[in-house]
Parts: sequence; C-alpha cells; structure tokens
Amino acid sequence: MQYIQRVIEPLIQQTLARGKSILLLGARQTGKTTLLKHLDGADLSYTLLDPEIRLRFEKSPNLLRQEILAHKRLAPLKKLPLVIIDEIQKVPVLMDVIQLLIDNDEAIFIITGSSVRKLRRHPQFNLLPGRVVNLHLDPLSLGEIATTTNLESLLVYGSLPRIYLENNSAVKQTDLEAYVVNYLEEEIRSEALVRELGSFARFLELAAIEAGNQININKLSQELGINRHTITEYFNVLEDCLVAERIMPITDTKTRKRLTKTPKYLLFDMGIRRIAAREGSQLSSKTLGQLFEQFIGLELLRFLRNKMIPDATLRYWRDHDGPEIDYVLEIAKKYLPIEVKWTETPTLQDAKHLIKFMQEYDCIKPVYIICRCKNPLLLHDDIIALPWQKLSEQLATRVHE
Repeated sequence: MQYIQRVIEPLIQQTLARGKSILLLGARQTGKTTLLKHLDGADLSYTLLDPEIRLRFEKSPNLLRQEILAHKRLAPLKKLPLVIIDEIQKVPVLMDVIQLLIDNDEAIFIITGSSVRKLRRHPQFNLLPGRVVNLHLDPLSLGEIATTTNLESLLVYGSLPRIYLENNSAVKQTDLEAYVVNYLEEEIRSEALVRELGSFARFLELAAIEAGNQININKLSQELGINRHTITEYFNVLEDCLVAERIMPITDTKTRKRLTKTPKYLLFDMGIRRIAAREGSQLSSKTLGQLFEQFIGLELLRFLRNKMIPDATLRYWRDHDGPEIDYVLEIAKKYLPIEVKWTETPTLQDAKHLIKFMQEYDCIKPVYIICRCKNPLLLHDDIIALPWQKLSEQLATRVHE
C-alpha cells in the first residue's frame, strides 16, 4: 500500500538528533506503526500487541533492560541504541524500566501508545515528565493529502491513512464499521475501562451526534438514564483513548455578562464520528455544513500539534445572546478568530460575528472565514474568505510573521 509522508517526521528526526526520547501518542490506525517502519536506524524494536512479547515483559519487566544492555555489549555502537516500544499501554510497568535506562544514558526510545488510560491506572503512573518529548500522530491532515481530494469524501469517510488510501467506498464503510466495533470490544471491554459496555455504546452514539456542539451533561444524563458523574467519566475515557478532543471556550470579557463556559468535543476522525452516530453516507447540505465546521476544527488542532507552537491553544467563543465564533486560535495571548461557512459565495453578512469579536479583543489580523470559495476573497479590511484547501498553508505563513 502507498505510504504517505507524515508532516511529523522531520520533528521526530530532529528530536532524536538531539538525543531525546519520544512518546508518540495517537488513536489506533492513525499510522504510528507504519510511520516507525519508515524511520531508519532502529536498533531494537518491540510491539506489545504481540502476545508472546507482552507476556514475557509482564512476567519480568527488567528483561527489557537486560536485552538492551546485552545488545550494546554484543554490538558496540558509537551512539546510544534507538529502541522502539509499540503500544506501551499494554505493559505500563515498562515505563519505570525505560525511565531507568534513559536516566542512565543507556538508550534512546520511541514509545508509542493509543491510550493513556491504562498508564494512568498504573500505581506508579509515569509518563516520563522531562525525560521525553511528547508528540501526537493524528489522522492525515490537509498538509499530507492531495488538495484535489473530494471534500465530501473527507467529511463522510474521514482521513485515517488506510481508509483514505482505499478506493472502494464499500470497503471504506466496512472498515470504519469494524473500527468502531473493535474499539468498543478491544479498548473498552478488554481493559475494563467501563462497567457497562451497553450504556457506553449508547453514550458514544449520542456523543458522536452532539460532536461540535456545547455539551449539555444534564440533557445527556436524562436521555441515557445515566448520572452526571458517569457521563463526565465517559468523556474522560474518550479523551484518554485519544478519540475525542475537548475545546474550551473563551470566558474573559469586558463587555459581556453571559459567555458560555461549557466545552465542546470533537471526535478525532470524521468517518469514525459518522459511523458512531449511525448516520448513512448520503448527507444533507445542512449536515455537511455541520461536519465541515468540525473538520476545520480538527485541522486547526492538528496544525497546532504538528507545528508545536508555544503558548498556543484552540478555543471557541459564544455569547448566550447570540454572537458566536466557531474557533479562536489563542497564540501568545492574542486571538485569531475563524468562522466556518458551508458556502461557495461568502458575503460580509457571514462576517458579522467576526467584526463584533475584533471590536472586543486584541486580534491577529487579518481574520478568516473558511469556506468553499475558489480563491481568497477580501470581505472587509481585516477579513478574508479563504478556501479550505489553503488553510494549513496560510496558517504556516502567519505563525512565523
């Protein structure tokens, strides 16, 4: 199968060149294992998805250290050996052994994981703070796919690498359905993250349907017959398994009294969201517009992660009386507001909330409306309508100004 170059690869190489180890997190099938196979120079590699390897280290975690030290003795190197440990959450106690090896300058590691949930449940919870560089691998971003890619296909089938590279729509659908089932079976049941799988399955469906909206915990609790604490814990499970993204609102204001304070959640891939929500592949224009907004939110999150921009986060802004901005990039305490519109012909009317926001906050200008127009359009002195295909390119230019 074709391999797509990932934008995170130079950052991985730069980090290793500095002699730093890496903790690479990402949901299943985002391409972590495939990426590692295309990196040159690994001296030892272990996948903890292999039952034999997993059982060996569960019985004796220190075997890892013994094997690495034996490798160094038998094949002396001028540099520290590079060791890959895939799916570390399967044997979290190995984190303690890895810490010892790093502290003693015995090896450099690339450690991957598709869930931090099990790591946090380990009595000696250890994500090696200060010892490793934390990186995140997402589904394919706009900087990694062809600009000629059909937008509706991305909204319906998402951008997990294997799904994106598959040409047959029926196969895409089958593989996405299998992913959601396997996620419930393998990630939730096998790791006993929740007591009642049935109630979690119903929650996942509603969470997918409500993705991109402000979360009403009381409403979800009533519809599911589950208490508020359990609903909150279920959202934590989704975040810890790296399939949900939380976006917090801007709450500071000098002129408004009723800004929203509740978070939004986005599921990590549009295809997985659709399957989890039990939606078909023939979607209305209204639904496509809602999905387009979520798609752009995910792209903004991926951009911030891939560029590792300091003091940057993604937020949104909403006044209970009506004005709302879909996304706001907060960079060094300044704001870049972004509206998302499912239109090919944006007008100044689409920018009315952007104008209000710029009147009240210190903004990085120009600001954007992301839409389906063919070319960039100046709608106002400081407002540009931008084709969705140019989002990553424009942001990359802006953050270096």
